[in-house]
Amino acid sequence: MSLDEFGLVARYFTRPVPERQGVGDDCALLDVDATTLALTTDMLVEGVHFFPGAEPDALGHKCLAVNLSDLAAAGARPRSFLLALALPAADPTWLEAFSRGLFALAQEHDCHLIGGDTVRAATRGGPLTVAITAIGEVDPGMVRGRAGARPGDDIWVSGWLGEAALALAVRRGELPAEALGAEAETCFRRMDRPQPRIALGRALAGLATAAADVSDGLIGDLGHILERSGVGAEVIWDDVPRAPAFAGLGTIRQQHCILAGGDDYELVFTAAPENRDAVRAAGARSGVAVSRIGRIEAAHGLRLRNAAGASIGDTLKAFNQFPT
Repeated sequence: MSLDEFGLVARYFTRPVPERQGVGDDCALLDVDATTLALTTDMLVEGVHFFPGAEPDALGHKCLAVNLSDLAAAGARPRSFLLALALPAADPTWLEAFSRGLFALAQEHDCHLIGGDTVRAATRGGPLTVAITAIGEVDPGMVRGRAGARPGDDIWVSGWLGEAALALAVRRGELPAEALGAEAETCFRRMDRPQPRIALGRALAGLATAAADVSDGLIGDLGHILERSGVGAEVIWDDVPRAPAFAGLGTIRQQHCILAGGDDYELVFTAAPENRDAVRAAGARSGVAVSRIGRIEAAHGLRLRNAAGASIGDTLKAFNQFPT
């Protein structure tokens, strides 16, 4: 029997835990005396998550950023991280650039490297593998995960979606860089150096009822919220924010990148309708645009519709490590 990524985790690695959150959320939450710690780990593998020969400074940034994005979804303040490296070779030039990108982002968020491990990759040619475990703190009484969405809640996303997917399409040779015009560099930067929405995640404390970071595509990560919360949703395609780079591209390309592309590391979250002004104010304080794109419904399933009410995107699928 074939299993996708999330079915694999659910079947073999999900067990009852005493903590308030565990498998199935962006972070596990662990109460230690009066402190609540948020813990998350991500592994990036050459040839799967980044291209061979990726610029090491950018890779150092991204490997930490994807973990800090999980902390942002949980509303946590970054505190420290562990680093594990499987290296094809100990190249001082590569290591200098990688560590420079890593520590520049760590310093920006006052997050400190406190340990880890370094080993030789299985073969001299790789693959290069980077695994980071990030640790943050959540304010008491402000805990949130993916399970708090309720019927009637608004659905919001931060920033713009789809630019990283456009950059990936160019690098795979599926789209000429000229198709992105002056926005090409912005798209590549969004793919290579995502910005974790830490400030927004913390500003949403007490407002967001559920949240996830958009790493595998909007429909996939919103789908995790719906599954954990036991609800459904309607999303209006016309209300989903999109970057100027999409101006000259067709609808199918837009929907694939914006709804299912992934690698955005924005936040998708839910909040009660009476908090709309407060949510917009939280975005303004954080310097990040927030857009209301739909609503939570009692009937299970995700329904994608255009402004006229017609169903769209029925064949779209989010990124999955083990697609069936």
